[in-house]
Parts: sequence; C-alpha cells; structure tokens
Amino acid sequence: MCGLVGFFQAYSQRDGDLATLLFPMTNAITHRGPNDSGVWLDVEAGIALGHRRLSILDLSPHGHQPMISPSGRYVIAFNGEIYNHRDLRSAIEASPSQPSSTDEAVAINWRGHSDTEVMLAAFERWGIEGALPRFNGMFAFALWDMQEQLLHLVRDRFGEKPLYYGWMGDTFLFGSELKALKAHPSWCGEIDRGALALYMRHTYIPAPYSIFRGISKLLPAHILSIPLAHKKLETPQSHAYWSAKKVAEAGVRQPFKGSVEEVVESLDSLLRDSVRLRMEADVPLGAFLSGGIDSSTVVALMQAQSTRPVKTFTIGFREDGYNEARHAQIVAKHLGTEHTELYISAADAMATIPLLPMIYDEPFSDSSQIPTFLVSKMTRQHVTVALSGDGGDEMFCGYNRYLWGRDIWRRTQWMPQLSRLAVARIFTSLPTQSWDMIFSSMRPMFPKTFRENLPGDKLHKLAGILECRSPEAIYRGLVSFWEPKSVVIGASEPVTSLTDLAQWPDIPDFTQRMMFLDLVSYLPDDILAKVDRSSMAVSLETRVPFLDHRVAEFAWALPLEVNLRDGIGKWPLRQVLYKYIPRELIDRPKMGFGVPIGLWLRGPLRDWAESLLDESRLRHEGFFNPGPIRHKWFEHLSGKRNWQYQLWAVLMFQAWLDQQ
Repeated sequence: MCGLVGFFQAYSQRDGDLATLLFPMTNAITHRGPNDSGVWLDVEAGIALGHRRLSILDLSPHGHQPMISPSGRYVIAFNGEIYNHRDLRSAIEASPSQPSSTDEAVAINWRGHSDTEVMLAAFERWGIEGALPRFNGMFAFALWDMQEQLLHLVRDRFGEKPLYYGWMGDTFLFGSELKALKAHPSWCGEIDRGALALYMRHTYIPAPYSIFRGISKLLPAHILSIPLAHKKLETPQSHAYWSAKKVAEAGVRQPFKGSVEEVVESLDSLLRDSVRLRMEADVPLGAFLSGGIDSSTVVALMQAQSTRPVKTFTIGFREDGYNEARHAQIVAKHLGTEHTELYISAADAMATIPLLPMIYDEPFSDSSQIPTFLVSKMTRQHVTVALSGDGGDEMFCGYNRYLWGRDIWRRTQWMPQLSRLAVARIFTSLPTQSWDMIFSSMRPMFPKTFRENLPGDKLHKLAGILECRSPEAIYRGLVSFWEPKSVVIGASEPVTSLTDLAQWPDIPDFTQRMMFLDLVSYLPDDILAKVDRSSMAVSLETRVPFLDHRVAEFAWALPLEVNLRDGIGKWPLRQVLYKYIPRELIDRPKMGFGVPIGLWLRGPLRDWAESLLDESRLRHEGFFNPGPIRHKWFEHLSGKRNWQYQLWAVLMFQAWLDQQ
C-alpha cells in the first residue's frame, strides 16, 4: 500500500527542475507511504513519477519504487497489492519471453520478492492487456512505456485504490490524492458546481467527477492510455479491461445450477482462498470486527487458517442503537481472537472532525467516516495490515433497502397515489424520537427479526418511498439526501451511472438492478473511498476479501432467491458463517456502522454546526440557498425530524471549504 504522483509538462512549460516540482507532491502524501520515497524522471519526454512506500511485501530496498522493468522498457509507480503474485511469478517463469513467441521460457533474474517486480515482468511477458485480467488484487498505478512513449493510468476492478488526473494548463497531473496534485505550481482548482450538486444528492462525489473542474477520478476497471507525440500529450483514451455490467448480465443469464449445499461449499472454498491470499504480509496483520455477518465471516476464515490468535479491533459507542462492540466481543471470544476495543464519545468525534477535510481532500459526508478513522488509528498501533468485511452487502443482497424497496413496491403499487401520500403523511406526523419511544415500549411484542434499530428514521424514509411512482424512483429516493436544484445555486447535475440507463445491465429484477448500481457507485465512491482515506491517513493497509473478482463473479451467478430467502438477505453467506459461529451469536437486525451524529448535533456539536450553518455566511459564500438548510436545522434542533444526514452533508462541505 503506497501513494503515487506524477505529471507531464510540455517542453515550453518546463521552467524548472522536474524533481524540484515533484518532491512537494510526494511529500504531500507521506502518510500513504512513510517507509520510503522515490522519484523517476524522463527529462526529454517531460514525464515525472513519484512514489511513497508503505512496506508490506519485501521490506528490502528491492521493493523500492518507481521501479524499472528488467528490459528497461517500463517504469511503474504502483499503489496496492497483487495477492496472487506468487502464482504469477511461477507462470511467468514457465511462459515464453514474448506473447507470440514459440521459444522456451527464459529465466528471469529476480531482484527480490515484491509484487511490483512481478507486475513489470508480467507486462513484458503478456503485455498490459494480457496481464491485467490475471491480476487478483487492489491497485492503482502509473506505467510509463518508454518504447511506445505511452503513459498508462490503471485502476483495479472495484475501485479500492484511488487515482485522480487532469489538465492544469499545459501540465497533466495525476496522483493518489488531490493534495498531491495541489502541490504542483500549475494547480489552480475551481469548484465544480455540477459535482457539488452530485455531492448534495449522494453525500459523495461519484466517479469520474471530482470537486474541482477539469480533474477526474479514473473509473474502476479502466485503463487511461495517453500517447506522447510531438512533445505534447494527445487526448487521453480510456477503456474498461473488466466489466461489472457484463459479469452481472452473464451471471443472471447463466445462473449457478448446483444445489444449495453446493452453493455453500463453493462459496466457503472461494472465500477461504480469498482470505488466505490477503493474509500474506511481511508485517503484523489483523482485522476489523463489528460482530456483523461480513466482518465475522472474514475473521472466522482468518482464524480457521491461522496457527495463532488473529488480532481483531472494534469501536463502540455509549449511545443506544449504535453500539456493536458487545456483539463483536462475543464473536471474538467464540473464535478465540486477540481482541481490542475502543469506546468513543462526542469529544473524540469533535477532535476528529477538523481532520476530515484534510483526509478526504474533497467533500465527503458518510458520518461513519469518524469511527472508520478512529478504528483505523487504534488498529495501526498494533498492526500494519487489516482485513475488512466491506462488499458483502452489495455482493449478497445485504442492505435493508433491497428488501424495503422490493416489498414496498409490490405491496403498494396498486394503491392510488393519493392513498400512498396519505399514509406517508401519517408516518411523518410524529417526530422520529416519538416513533422510537413507541417502538421501544412495544419491542418485546415483535419477533426478533423485526426489532429494528432507530425505527423512527426508517418510518420517515418509508414515507419518502411511498411518494415514488416507479421502482427506479424508489431507488433514486433511497440514495438521495438533497434535491440539489433546491439548495445548490447555479448548478445542474451531470450524468452518472445512476441516471444513464445505457450503463445499466439488462437485468429484469429490480432488486438486482439496485445491487448492481450500488456495486458501481456507492461501493467505490463511498464505502471504499472512506476505508482507503481513513486507513491511509494513519498508514494502515486495508484488504477486502469480498472484492476478489472470483467471489463477485460467483455471487452474480447466484439466483436472487438463493441470496434472499424468507425475507432475509445474504443467505449463502450466513450458511458459511454458521459453520464457524453458532447462529444465535449472529442473528439480529442489521445495524450498520453509524454514529449518533443527530444526537451530537443537538448537543456537544451544536455550536460548531451553528457557526457553519449561519445564514449570512451561507449567503456570502454563494454556493447554497440558506432557506432549506436553515429550515432543516431548526426542525432537527426541535426534534421534529432527524435531518442528521442532510445536515452533515452541508457541514462537511462547509468544513472543507474552510480548509481550502
């Protein structure tokens, strides 16, 4: 796990030493790689590559980057891990020296045992297009082909690792984080109001957009190839080397035909191997454990393949409805892990908030960013690598919205629109806190699976769903927080994978379409961005076994009725977990990794929030219409509604703007 930076500068613009321009860029992301740094320059071509290294595999100088291939053709700056590098090394040694050659394999004089060295050898053996499908890993890298005078920017299949790029005048900049690009003297960022509109809808900015005009995020599973001709970079050309859309369509067309017992055994085997590959490291390793299905499965499979107790880590809260630490502790005790937990308070959150704009570089307001950073910080005190359970919900139908959206549409589509609106008004007639009190008093009467956390919030969300006129509108409502045209001044929303139907797979089932859209947008741009920035801010590498592409391809081949049985999602994943942990320790309503932001905004964070939401301030800055923001703020303070997510989005933009 590392960080990369670089730039191309047209000859007419080279008014200084390239290395002098590059050093501030690499220094800006020292947190991503505190163990080593390196630069590589092609002065004639005007290409500069920089790297910061967090040493995980091959701690020796043989892993230093940027790294040059044995023939001298390629140079790479690489962020990530290739988990199957040992198998690739063997395959390279057994393969001919050229893709079209019939000669016998040529021995390679390996310098060390890093995965970076294997990648370069793979490119020389099979070419870039031939090598990428063989990689099992997470990665973002810049590869300079000296023979063809081509710069390639490449990102992994699911977008675990970030990569930004764009033009600033005659300078082409790229890097792992925006702060690295901003360190170049050509930088002159202008806020993109269209990206701001997307942020206010989703609480994150979906790729390929960034908050700055002219700067893009490379899409997952894409190669951006930039030819250098006549001393100037030509128009970048991007294409996908792997397609989640094709995988989803193929899985639905040709579903897994085995028995449910075979489903469970196959999934167990795949996940075991995925976890095994991600347990290789030359540094201490552990795992995040919330006590939920996904993280418990990862930890159980780690412990089953480890000769010593796995180190596990969790965060807890004192507030009711948010604390999963006690569940994690029970799972850890059963599995025999070496468990560490930390309870956090509003004071801990307040101490973290000033760091968030610097960690994320652009507005981002998933409030679980706070505990994710704090658990990463605690974990880094003990290990350098941590496995995570992210991705299980998208792969195996785990989010509540998949169940809610499906069932509510089926049960209410026959109702006249006015009737649905009347029911919605009933749900919103009481504040969320009142509904919470009602459900709390009746909790013993409900079956265990219906004892929802924060029922008031869910009823208010349900009211919004009832107002929708189509399944697609339901999904859009579920993933929307603000209607941007009502709050962002002078902005229109650009097209995204959620609004461009051409990017949707040809899948008839509404639930599976929701799963796909989450896979290509919410997962990379919210979940994985949150985990990457939070962990790398403290120099911790995170690995995600559910995002092994073999697991994803298997998951999409499972019929929906296998993933979703008796109204409960993730059925095959649960069956795998029950082989290692008794179901009574696991079965409970899904909680999520949230924080009590709503309560804190009415209490210890109130003064901080009020200063950022001040009406005159909002008018002066000129990005937001203060009216709807102030209205929601007053309703939230009164307890009439819980607008924590909407307000947090505004607050995180305001805090980011302050930092700018």
